[in-house]
Amino acid sequence: MSKRDENRLREEIVRFGRSIFDRGLTAGSSGNISVRLDDGWLLTPTNACLGTLDPARIAKLDWQGNHLSGDQGSKEAFLHRAMYEERMGAGAIVHLHSTHSAAVSCMHGLDCHDCLPPLTAYYVMKIGRLPLIPYYRPGDPGLGDAIRGLAGRNSAVLLANHGPVVSGTSLEAAVYATEELEETAKLFLLLRGVPVSPLTPEQIDELKAVFKLDF
Repeated sequence: MSKRDENRLREEIVRFGRSIFDRGLTAGSSGNISVRLDDGWLLTPTNACLGTLDPARIAKLDWQGNHLSGDQGSKEAFLHRAMYEERMGAGAIVHLHSTHSAAVSCMHGLDCHDCLPPLTAYYVMKIGRLPLIPYYRPGDPGLGDAIRGLAGRNSAVLLANHGPVVSGTSLEAAVYATEELEETAKLFLLLRGVPVSPLTPEQIDELKAVFKLDF
């Protein structure tokens, strides 16, 4: 990958970060974004606001987690690295503390294998299944191991009392999937106590066949 291509991806991180922040999907310095490169990966800096990123200060790391350039990467770098190691087709990862997804992550009695019902076809197409990872304190390396246990079979996971980690083939795909997850979490909370009709297994199987979904 050329330096020009890397710079383009840095600018893309800035653009999507600002969009995420401006629409209230993250607050303060919460959340982080990463993108895979040929010779490592880019990661938003620790304690950085996604709405005011500087492309030159975005961290670059190698696959051993060593810092190569830019500011120090997010302290949650190990979340991204674990997902990349298990999903070779992942080109980017978005981790947010978005309100509705984080609210769902705090609920009691969730199905740990699939936190949200398949309320819409678009949720099934972009997320598929959303397993819950038990609570770990921030920075606990055990969380990386927990993600490794699930990421090979799932493009997204929900961290208990924390928020979602979502991968995609590109940064655009990862951001759009994260947004679809957030909207589905919002629907799920709005419909609590109301009888709903989620997609049936047959309808999900049709989506999997037509759109070649692999979950």
